[in-house]
Formats: sequence, C-alpha cells, structure tokens
Amino acid sequence: MTPREQPWQIRPEHPQDAALVEALNEASFGHGRFAKSAYRLREGVDPVAGLGFVAAEEGDLRGSIRFWPVVIGMEKSLLLGPLAVQSDQRGRGIGIALMMRGIEEARAQGHASIILVGDESYYVRVGFAALPPGRICFPGPVDQARILGLSLKPNVLLTLTGEVRRAHIDHPICADGAPVA
Repeated sequence: MTPREQPWQIRPEHPQDAALVEALNEASFGHGRFAKSAYRLREGVDPVAGLGFVAAEEGDLRGSIRFWPVVIGMEKSLLLGPLAVQSDQRGRGIGIALMMRGIEEARAQGHASIILVGDESYYVRVGFAALPPGRICFPGPVDQARILGLSLKPNVLLTLTGEVRRAHIDHPICADGAPVA
C-alpha cells in the first residue's frame, strides 16, 4: 500500500496529542513498561523534537512513535520507542508506516543510528538487524538477542559499542521516577 492509498495520515505529533499518545502506550504496554530498561532511559528526557509522529484516521489516533536521544559509548544515537498501534488496528501497516516516516526524518536531521529493543522479525522490514551480543549494553536487564540497530549513515553500527545512557536530562527526577519538586 502506497502512502497515497493509506486510509490513515502520518503526521507530526502535536502537544495536544500527548494525552492520547500516553493512553495508547498504557493500553498497548501496561503500567509495567516503566520498569523496562528502555523506559528508564527516557525518564527525565524529552523525545527528540520533530521525531514524534502519529497515525490518524477519521479523527482517531491509531498509532504513535517517538525517538529519544541516547549516547552509546561516546557516540550519539537515537532510541526508538515506544511504537504503539491500537490493538484492533494491528496488521494494517500502521507501525511500519510510522517507522518509515520516523527513519526518513531522522536521516534528514543528520542522525547516525537508531537502536531499539524488539522482535527482529518485525523490525527487519524497515532495515533493523540484531547487533552482536555484548557490543551494546543497556542499564538493567535486556535480552541481548532483542537489541537491534539501524545505520542512518554508512557503517555506523560496525563500530558502535558501549553502554547505552541518557544523552542528557531535561527534567530532574527522583529515584522513584517522580519529578523533583
């Protein structure tokens, strides 16, 4: 299905979409998602400006994607996620369309690479591949076989190695994840 044939529209996420995106993430991944290593890297950090997209159809939010700034070793990278699609809308190509738009814009912005934790059989459709075990280490437990990467510039993933950490903190947080008052 070409973008013109899609019954949904992929558009940049707007501030007024935030509550709907959060509700979609809650419905898709549950409250336990906050304990996962990838979510811990997002605490206190704003998503990358211009890299949040939603799929809208007939006024309804069908899916969303965001990218976050991380550093791997000494190299800047992006962390994809969450990618969420309404459960009754899965299988229509919405998630793939969201990723393609996000990847296209990340490349246009000059980013070098994207990493994520997910199922290779799904993400390979847009170019992601499993990274050699142990080359990239997330804080906390992560299944090494689910760490995937995509080079946006030639051969970046060949030398990417080290611990994944936040690129910066936008909003200070307490140890329990609550904002600092």
